[in-house]
Amino acid sequence: MALTLTAGDLPLLAAGASFFGSGGGGSPTLTELMVRPVFASPVQAVLPGELDPDTPCFAAAFAGSTMLLNERLPGADAFGPLVTVAERWMGRRLEAVCSLEAGGMNALTPFLFAHDRIIIDADCSGRAVPTLGRTSIYINETPGLFAVCSTGAGGVSLLQSRRAEDVDQLLRAAMVQSGGAGAVIFAGFTARDLTTDSLHGHLAHSLEIGAALASTRSEPVELLAARLGARLVGHGRVLALTQDSRDPHVHAAEIGGMDGAVIRLVSRSEHLAVLVDGEPIAAAPDYIVAIDALSRKLIEVTDLHVNRHVALLTLPADQWWRAAPGRADRLFPSSYGIHGLDPAW
Repeated sequence: MALTLTAGDLPLLAAGASFFGSGGGGSPTLTELMVRPVFASPVQAVLPGELDPDTPCFAAAFAGSTMLLNERLPGADAFGPLVTVAERWMGRRLEAVCSLEAGGMNALTPFLFAHDRIIIDADCSGRAVPTLGRTSIYINETPGLFAVCSTGAGGVSLLQSRRAEDVDQLLRAAMVQSGGAGAVIFAGFTARDLTTDSLHGHLAHSLEIGAALASTRSEPVELLAARLGARLVGHGRVLALTQDSRDPHVHAAEIGGMDGAVIRLVSRSEHLAVLVDGEPIAAAPDYIVAIDALSRKLIEVTDLHVNRHVALLTLPADQWWRAAPGRADRLFPSSYGIHGLDPAW
């Protein structure tokens, strides 16, 4: 059954996208503003199984520096030339669009196409991820997959390889060439492929998360956790931020819990693990979310700072990650070079 979304749902979707980013993926504020005109009238989203199985689909995303995207705003038709090239390559029209990531700014990107494409309530990661090898379409090696990206000054590049690492490296080079950030689409798959090679229902889940956050803003954080069905790890003041000597991109926040516990939040581009008194409590791909205990603002990795009062929540990852051996390994902390914190799945 199609999900009908209205203008009043957009802030809730954005809040849910921020939650599912687990501290990464960039703020959805930019894409929320970009898609707001679309919600002048109701928008419908469907699940992959509700489409003709042969429907050509694509996933759209912004890549590169999310901070830069907020400083150098993308053009109104950043994706238009990419879709044109993809359709020329395939020889047919791309009829439907899904999200590449359920978390962060890219969760809302498909709505940029709502005027003439079908919106699919599906994504390829369930969260925010830093590399393509952590997305469902590359993990499952969806046949025919290719990417089209901007290279700056009107340039476009089409990339096709079965190895996610190759596409990642070429995309990074293209983003550098385009000034540090740009648009990218992934195509070559159908609605039939998305029934097995994507995670379903992130828009509906984001609505639920956003509604819970909005309705408990002035309530105790314990009530928020209960409303979300999440685990409240604890809350307290950030005492220190430390950087890993082996990887400068990895850092840990030490939090003095209100109950006297010492909480350690380990992050890279997203929050990856949380420990209490030295014991691991949760790790990616489960969601680990830091929330300002006073304002209830969802905190990105880059916004953690000493003396900030935070609450930490965890929520189980989408069942897709548990449905086949080896999938979750792509998101465990060890896949980022952080050892000793992988969960026992």
